[in-house]
Amino acid sequence: MPIYKAPVEDMSFLLNDVFQIDRYDNLPGFSDASADVREAILSEAAKLAEEVLQPLNRAGDIEGCTRHDDGSVATPKGFKEAFRQVAEGGWLGLSSPTEYGGQGLPVTLMQAVTEFQSAANMAFSMYGGLTMGATAALIVHGKPDQKKMFVPKMVAGEWTGTMNLTEPQCGTDLGLLRTKATKQADGSYKISGTKIFISSGEHDLTDNIIHLVLARIEGAPSGIKGVSLFVVPKVLVNADGSLGERNGVTCGSIEHKMGIHGNSTCVMNFDNATGWLIGEENRGMQGMFVMMNEARLGVAVQGLGQSEVAYQNAVAYARDRLQGRSLTGPKAPDKPADPIIVHPDIRRTLLTIRAFNEAARAMVIWTALKSDVAHRSSDPKDREAADDHMGLMTPVMKGFLTDTGFANAVQAQQVYGGHGYIAEQGMEQFVRDSRIAMIYEGANGIQALDLVGRKLPRDGGRAVMSFFSEVMAFAKDHGAEEAMKPYVGPLSTALGHLQQATTWLMQNALAKPDNAGAAATDYLHLFGFVTLGYMWARMAKVALDKIAGNGATPYLTTKLVTGRFFMERMLPETHVRLARIQSGCATTMELAAEAF
Repeated sequence: MPIYKAPVEDMSFLLNDVFQIDRYDNLPGFSDASADVREAILSEAAKLAEEVLQPLNRAGDIEGCTRHDDGSVATPKGFKEAFRQVAEGGWLGLSSPTEYGGQGLPVTLMQAVTEFQSAANMAFSMYGGLTMGATAALIVHGKPDQKKMFVPKMVAGEWTGTMNLTEPQCGTDLGLLRTKATKQADGSYKISGTKIFISSGEHDLTDNIIHLVLARIEGAPSGIKGVSLFVVPKVLVNADGSLGERNGVTCGSIEHKMGIHGNSTCVMNFDNATGWLIGEENRGMQGMFVMMNEARLGVAVQGLGQSEVAYQNAVAYARDRLQGRSLTGPKAPDKPADPIIVHPDIRRTLLTIRAFNEAARAMVIWTALKSDVAHRSSDPKDREAADDHMGLMTPVMKGFLTDTGFANAVQAQQVYGGHGYIAEQGMEQFVRDSRIAMIYEGANGIQALDLVGRKLPRDGGRAVMSFFSEVMAFAKDHGAEEAMKPYVGPLSTALGHLQQATTWLMQNALAKPDNAGAAATDYLHLFGFVTLGYMWARMAKVALDKIAGNGATPYLTTKLVTGRFFMERMLPETHVRLARIQSGCATTMELAAEAF
């Protein structure tokens, strides 16, 4: 059976030592997250993930969700009780504003908890994750009465939330959506249409589900400029907050899908359902983007979480599985064969996954801190810089972490050989579950185009130039230190590749846009590798300083070796990505469509 142990020590190292979270105590909520509080939160979150959520993961995958004839949906056995524990523990409101019943703690802590839950049980974690995203959109764009009616119940986990975008004829291009909204005399709207692929669309975990729905008001302009956002509860809410009549929204069917079987991915039918406008008419994407950006960062963490749990199980198997002898002589002479962890190729595989996981975790915490600054700082310049970072890094994180997370799940499965292909080992579930993260919340090709076409030129390239400056300053400050040379040297080389690629795009994409399209995915991955390299250099610097001050520990020495592996064996990938980018679009676009 699969195992999972939350990486609490690694998370604490990042929060306390690498990013020094206590330096942010001037921001609202941070002073309440003292070292003792952080330790307690991580410890309890780990316990919940390991003891409650992880044991339900494979069972939930096997059982799946069941739709009944009346349109109701039953989640797998144990999910309802587990969700009650999550709600009663206050986990959904950990970083939500206190005025709505949340604890107001940093989003950074919430992202740490999200990794634990996503790794332990990705399908289950989506019920809460989407609720938090819907809550964020309502808080930013909802009217006062909407916030009062819906948000406290969602923060408390009494009700859940969804996002309803995709329709049978449109996915990313939401300007093609057909769901219509007809205004009523009382100011409400009647919503009619069909949405597909709606995660957590119907279930038995809570008494009400608050749907955020994109629709087109009758007479609105065509395309994306005519799309509005509505809040449509499953059950209508009376003025006193009690539940009233059932609304005209039902689950038409449950999608039969590759993975995340424990999450109810539904076809949702809106039949004159009553809804209320969120924000302004025809500006629905402003509100939905709040939720989508929250969701994209959550999906990036899913990629990391599945990579981490797959790695842990592959390591356990590699330590136990006996196969062949070490190339340098027997390492377990008392046994008929050596454990496969002695073989260089197995170690290469495991270190590749581990080196990614630890740097990706650092990237998540780094970016989560920027999110906290963007939303909580009173300094406009700090907020602007943090917002620049979020805009630049969101597509990189979503695309790179999920692409690599899936690849790592496949590599971890390979460690098992034939046993990895057998369901009871659990590895094939990690492969299936991680695959969706590359697709939903904007397929990764779209993330790459967003990065190259929108985020790089935004505000005259201010965000990317700030990133370059930060990495170059770090390299300048520490490049002469002998112990840091194995980290700073490769990082500087890789940064040079990214700068060359950026310049090439600036010179070749405007006149010939297909150059940008052909280069986009390679550029996103190049950016991802450089960012992880920067994270490794920062972690190495902290580890070296701690060793110099207090002596070496197994954790710190392992950290340094893993970082060197990344620099020597993984970061050189940037050279390949640069070569692909600079080759242009000629051969990519040369063939006629009929030739494929």
